[in-house]
Amino acid sequence: MRVGSHSFIRSSLVAALALAAFSSPAAAQTGGATAPAGAAPPPVTTPGAKAKLKKNGVAIAPASAPIQVQNAIAAANRIRKKPYIYGGGHKSFKSKGYDCSGAVSYVLNAAGLLESPMPSGSFMKWGVPGRGSWITVYANGGHMYAVIAGLRWDTSAVNEPVNKGSGPRWRATKRKAAGYKVRHAPGL
Repeated sequence: MRVGSHSFIRSSLVAALALAAFSSPAAAQTGGATAPAGAAPPPVTTPGAKAKLKKNGVAIAPASAPIQVQNAIAAANRIRKKPYIYGGGHKSFKSKGYDCSGAVSYVLNAAGLLESPMPSGSFMKWGVPGRGSWITVYANGGHMYAVIAGLRWDTSAVNEPVNKGSGPRWRATKRKAAGYKVRHAPGL
């Protein structure tokens, strides 16, 4: 069970060190370095901020989203018009089309949270149980989808008033989680 890649761990460590460097009273008390004069403070994020879905189907990440979330949304936008292909995205992240787990694997890889594609059943044990603040994966043995910054990333048009095609798409509606394991990456 791999939760994330070394780059995710490395970026989390860098963010933690940057935050420590900018807290000058604590740094002074502990002998740590203070922020250089005129340096910008680290970005503040608002867990659970919502992405915007444009009429053309492109999602816009919240400005306050962590870089992993921004990368996931940008990756999803790159493949959002690809067709549904059973097994698509499993041999390689790059594919002519994607199935549900291939599409979710693609965006999690871009976020630095997954090193190789996985089938939907394997996602039932990925990460940690429960909903995340930014990225939540819903998986069972036959289907999966993700909610990223409040938007559903799914190959199924369930609950959509207008079917904008099968394959990976941002969906404007929510979907019931009954029958799915709910998982997230620690910290997201």
